[in-house]
Amino acid sequence: MSKDKTQKSVQTTGHSWDGDLQEYNNPLPRWWLWAFYATIVFAVVYWFLYPTLPIGRDYTKGIGNEITYTTADGKTVTTHWNTRALFLKEQEEARKRQAVYLEKLAKASYEDIAKDPELSAFVFSRAKVLFADNCAACHQRGGNGVLGEYPNLLDDSWLWGGTFADIQQTITNGRHGNMPAWKGQLSDQQIGDVVEYVLSLSGEPVDADRAARGKTVFMNNCAVCHGQDARGQKFLGSANLTDKIWTIAKVPQANSLDGKRNAVRQVVENGKRRTMPAWKGRLSDTEIKILTYYVHELGGGQ
Repeated sequence: MSKDKTQKSVQTTGHSWDGDLQEYNNPLPRWWLWAFYATIVFAVVYWFLYPTLPIGRDYTKGIGNEITYTTADGKTVTTHWNTRALFLKEQEEARKRQAVYLEKLAKASYEDIAKDPELSAFVFSRAKVLFADNCAACHQRGGNGVLGEYPNLLDDSWLWGGTFADIQQTITNGRHGNMPAWKGQLSDQQIGDVVEYVLSLSGEPVDADRAARGKTVFMNNCAVCHGQDARGQKFLGSANLTDKIWTIAKVPQANSLDGKRNAVRQVVENGKRRTMPAWKGRLSDTEIKILTYYVHELGGGQ
């Protein structure tokens, strides 16, 4: 197409540069114009239907849309549509749905919960909030605890038992653990020997002669709580010393055998007191049941 025909068929704005550069005045695409007009129509309709325009200290309330919801104190409120009223309505509906699940949960056994995927999912969703609000301060958000202070709930070692009944008892009434300090009761050599024996129970490459002497010291002093087989006793909350799971001694953090010896020695010499508070009276029976199931599933249970 020649330059003359192009100039005649397309309208220009009249601007030109360097004598031959012109600005064309091409019309907008028709589909774009109709889409633009549609947005205007939509905005006008929206202004009438929903709260939109400020007028002094008030605003337009919209027409044809009402929301009815129940307040926390049981009053029924009917108002024009707005996001706050919608939120309160959805909150009330969620509360009613939760009430149904909580009623069902209160009557269900732990085995019933495990067999019902929907109820189990509800328990986990509620438990995460309860755990974060009440337990995470000590046991951490993921339940992995703090070595030397608060037990790890993710492993399969249960100081006070890992059945549903044991865990519920622990949460309800709390626990009190006490290991006496042996410094001053045993000689330095005896403590060193028993440390060697304790490490040998976990397969550490210790001095065999010292470990043999330490076994005698252990049987005469430590077996009362930890048992003749060193596997601990549930009713005392004494640790199993044969499973390589350390709850107090910071052995996993040591980089050498001497470091591990020192970690165990610190516990043997100074002892340890640990207390878990009772949650009876702070949490409802249903909330304790929820946390019991959750903690049981975290560590695999027994």
